[in-house]
Amino acid sequence: MDAFFASVEQRDNPELRGKPIAVGGNQDRGVVAAASYEARQFGVHSAMPSRIAARKCPNLIFVPHRFDVYREVSQQIRAIFREYTDLVEPLSLDEAFLDVTHNKMEMTSATLIAEEIRQRIHQTTKLTASAGVSVNKFLAKVASDQNKPDGLTLIPPAEVDQFIAELPIKKFFGVGPATAEKMQRMGILKGADLRNFSRPALVQMFGKIGSYYWHICRGIDNRPVRPDRIAKSVSVETTFEKDLTELTAMADILAGLTERVVKRLKSSEVRGRTVSLKYRYADFTVHTRSRTISDYTDEHADILTVIHELLHQNFLEQPVRLLGVGMSQLNTQEAPAKAGQLTLGF
Repeated sequence: MDAFFASVEQRDNPELRGKPIAVGGNQDRGVVAAASYEARQFGVHSAMPSRIAARKCPNLIFVPHRFDVYREVSQQIRAIFREYTDLVEPLSLDEAFLDVTHNKMEMTSATLIAEEIRQRIHQTTKLTASAGVSVNKFLAKVASDQNKPDGLTLIPPAEVDQFIAELPIKKFFGVGPATAEKMQRMGILKGADLRNFSRPALVQMFGKIGSYYWHICRGIDNRPVRPDRIAKSVSVETTFEKDLTELTAMADILAGLTERVVKRLKSSEVRGRTVSLKYRYADFTVHTRSRTISDYTDEHADILTVIHELLHQNFLEQPVRLLGVGMSQLNTQEAPAKAGQLTLGF
């Protein structure tokens, strides 16, 4: 989806259309959850502190987030996806991989399927979506970002090598900003440069993910679309209008956050062993502290006890603007999936 949260707000409030808006935060505090394309022209983007966003874009309009509405729209979109295929792997509320090799509509062109889905989304939600069509997940993801907003990009098999060779390294899915800067300092500016390094060399320079880089710069990505992908963690967090300074107030907030985590664990019928506390100070520094316990649990008292211990052991007596609670190392196992050969026409 194109600037999903911001686009929903502009759709539902005509006065916001064509204006730079930021979802979440306010002019003095908080963090931008999403920015409209009008705001992005000023350099505003998600995860940016609100005060910096306001400085970059003096006319920026801050809008409270409405996650219940975004989830409802996301469900509408996923319902459309599943009219075409059951092989849908959501990445977030506004993005998903679809394997349409064998599609329910018996359509013979992946590009036509993508275009039809985009039209259906617009008809149903009045929002625009961009799509990428190619032979694997890496290429489809990169393609989906090529012609935003409201665009469709096809990378057919015959053009994969040339496309990757010319692709700027900062646009590689899976290469973060810090890694992209490191690569650029090494003279790796695009895919063709990355291909000059052997697999062992990339592993030595970047660790285990170096093997992934070696594969994707050659267009190799055999990961299947997993419709039943299981979350590896459960977490919730909240940002405060005013910084918290009292441990008692923080303890009350953490009790509520822990309750929300427990509800998610129980609804998913999973338990976890690693308890995590996240906190952001007023200067925007973020800290995460974790502890692994001996047995799996989904009990509120067990988790909250560890959270309180982590809080008291690590708190630096500074104003806190965000708190979060998480559970990981869940007792789930993903069933192995088989990668199939794509035979659908483009």
